[in-house]
Amino acid sequence: MSSRSLSRRTLLRASLAAGVAAIAAACGGPAPSVTGTASPSPANRSPDDGGPVETPSSTATPEPTPAPTASPVALETLIASLLVVGFRGETLRAGGWMERALAGGLGGVILFDRDQETGGSRNVRSPAQVRRLTAAIRDAAGGAPIIAIDQEGGLVTRLSPAHGYPAVASEADIGAGSTARARRWARDLAATLADAGVTLNLAPVVDMNVNPSSPAIGALGRSFSADADVVVRMAGIEVAAHRAAGVATALKHFPGIGSSTGNTDDGSVDVTRTWHRAELAPFRRLIEEDRADVVMVGHVRNDRLDPHRPASQSRAVVTDLLRGTLGWEGVIVTDDLQAGAVAADGPAEAAIRALEAGADLLLFANQLGYDNRIVDTVVAALADAVRSGRLDRATVEASAARIGSLFPRR
Repeated sequence: MSSRSLSRRTLLRASLAAGVAAIAAACGGPAPSVTGTASPSPANRSPDDGGPVETPSSTATPEPTPAPTASPVALETLIASLLVVGFRGETLRAGGWMERALAGGLGGVILFDRDQETGGSRNVRSPAQVRRLTAAIRDAAGGAPIIAIDQEGGLVTRLSPAHGYPAVASEADIGAGSTARARRWARDLAATLADAGVTLNLAPVVDMNVNPSSPAIGALGRSFSADADVVVRMAGIEVAAHRAAGVATALKHFPGIGSSTGNTDDGSVDVTRTWHRAELAPFRRLIEEDRADVVMVGHVRNDRLDPHRPASQSRAVVTDLLRGTLGWEGVIVTDDLQAGAVAADGPAEAAIRALEAGADLLLFANQLGYDNRIVDTVVAALADAVRSGRLDRATVEASAARIGSLFPRR
């Protein structure tokens, strides 16, 4: 692992610890523990810590003036900051549910060009219109919410020539070409997103092209290659270009869905017999090389990793494997929590299970069964789970701090 990677992780731990402490202070409680933060120094440890007792000075020192107590953060507001939600409209309707959600602390939005249910336009008509929309979203939030999009290239291109944007080659095309072409492609792609006001691209796909016929990956040209070296090289170029443009990226779909024979949008997909641990290599190497901003966890079933839950709902996958074995300390976002693979018990239960598993950012595309009460429903359910003790409030605070360290609201 490079010294640069270690340095960045040290900074991440420090900013995360500070963020958790700030949230806890605002909530009027102690700061929850953060994995990887430093323990008290020996000189300052109390007897309960097993350390020495400091001898009081004979000269009395004045008591420090207490810092002003911040107003408590409502639990619902804290929870809302973990959600990224889709909505209908090429403009942000004044007084509408999305404007209210943003004003209430919603973490962010995800934009689409087409509405899956109606087949009509969703959020994208032209470059000028999208810039006005993203500006309105920021104004409604009173800061800088996450504005996400799937701009992978090829068939998954939301800002496309049909709406006045440049054409974007697929990852499969780029993976088959030179690094020089990849750099131009990534630079132009990232510039388009920055100009549009997007802050998070849910790309690159770093699933390996294990099954070229996969209806979720290979058949759609969504993978750079079946060769991990090519995937890592091309994805690293893409991440670097986005960072230079001020846009974050999300590596997806952990722990790898390139061998799938189905699409989790439609229902349960099991890769137990087709998945190989080699599919972890792009995620592991990009994390080690400091080429990861966010990691997206998919919904595939993999009984070799967890015989009971899909990946996005699995603590064995999210916490033990991704955070533990691979050492990822940053933001983890779920795939769409309204997808068919996790829809049986409803989006609220899927969200609770995702947080229990260790995810931070909860994605609701709002494409598969449009619901203009989705934010209210999920926030209320998560708040009830905290109050009942099913979810620990410290878990919610730690997720909010991780998100805030990467996406400051101000």
